[in-house]
Amino acid sequence: MKDFPYFHIDDAIRRAAEEAMEEIAPAMARIEEMQNYNQQKMLAAFIKAGVSESHFVSSTGYGYGDRGRDALDAVYADALGAEDALVRHNFVSGTHALTVALFGVLRPGDVMLSVTGMPYDTLRGVIGLTGDGNGSLKEFGIEYRQIDLKQDGTPDYESMEREINPGIKMVYVQRSRGYSLRPSLFVEDIERIAAIAKKKAPGCIVMVDNCYGEFVQADEPVSHGADLMAGSLIKNPGGGIAPTGGYIAGRRDLVESCAYRLTTPGLGKEVGCTLGNNRELFMGAFHAPHVTGEALKTAAFTAGLFQRLGYDVTPKPLEPRADIIQAVLLRTEEALVAFCQGMQKGAPVDSFVVPEPWDMPGYDCQVIMAAGAFTLGASIELSADAPLREPYAAWMQGGLNFHSGRLGAMLAAQSMVEKGALSLK
Repeated sequence: MKDFPYFHIDDAIRRAAEEAMEEIAPAMARIEEMQNYNQQKMLAAFIKAGVSESHFVSSTGYGYGDRGRDALDAVYADALGAEDALVRHNFVSGTHALTVALFGVLRPGDVMLSVTGMPYDTLRGVIGLTGDGNGSLKEFGIEYRQIDLKQDGTPDYESMEREINPGIKMVYVQRSRGYSLRPSLFVEDIERIAAIAKKKAPGCIVMVDNCYGEFVQADEPVSHGADLMAGSLIKNPGGGIAPTGGYIAGRRDLVESCAYRLTTPGLGKEVGCTLGNNRELFMGAFHAPHVTGEALKTAAFTAGLFQRLGYDVTPKPLEPRADIIQAVLLRTEEALVAFCQGMQKGAPVDSFVVPEPWDMPGYDCQVIMAAGAFTLGASIELSADAPLREPYAAWMQGGLNFHSGRLGAMLAAQSMVEKGALSLK
């Protein structure tokens, strides 16, 4: 690896980085093969939908007849392997898209069963597990049940066989690990869950929180037994270009019900102006497979680098990946804070900012975040965040391009050295 003329990187970190690059060569080759496949799939979706410059025209008011909005839905549906999709800039987050989907298809008296343990922090208030319950599923009489993951973090298929029954309306799956160290789920894992659910509760809805997982594999959950899935456009599927938004995709009838929740019954997808956002959403979708691959390369390198520096990492450098998240177990609060502060130094935006732990809404402890992004909170851009609690692991994700992503990981290590949290031999 050539010298870094613009950054100070300790020689020991440079050597570890060179060794990491050699080790992850097979992983890089796999990732590039997947990039190629998914990019072809996305281009085919654009061509099939007949995307043209006229689809970028802005609409206002009710948005009646917005051809771009309809074509964007068609592109996402085809690229994600779904019957239909609801892609809107006015989804404010992935949690919002998930919430619309949950309220769109669940009714008072229904039972929602999470088979991947406790859902991600921000969804707990939606369900009614935390907070005062105002506006939650619980307040609307929707019952929540849960099957915990096994001790090794994998799905408990035996418990699913016992506990899923015809009274269950929804089997809920969180694909990504969230703030935990359990393995993220491959579409093959979700297919197995869906098969059990359909056998034990015919007619139930299998819904997947697909955040961080889009375009990591050749297929998506709705091609492997899931009925519905949702995610954020400032993660994988927005390609680092979408300025906001989210999507819901899956069975046509379920997507329509979700559209009724987002707008009004009877109008659904037929209304909703796009206010000039179509061009960026189309462009983000087109770049999404490539950018997701760059994030995966950054994750593999970070795993290789920090494993060489003496830390446990998950996934391992050569391990197959089901999402873009890389966890690094830093063991102490000081090391965690130094890691995030170093990652911030490698950001193109707000590199001068020094992240500090703070009380973030929706979380039960202080959280530290490094996120120097062009789009606020965009997890597909290089970022690292973590709650300040054991095991003091940093969850790193994103990287619009591998060259800067790799440097960000090295600067995180350099920051740890400079703050005395990492000793190099």
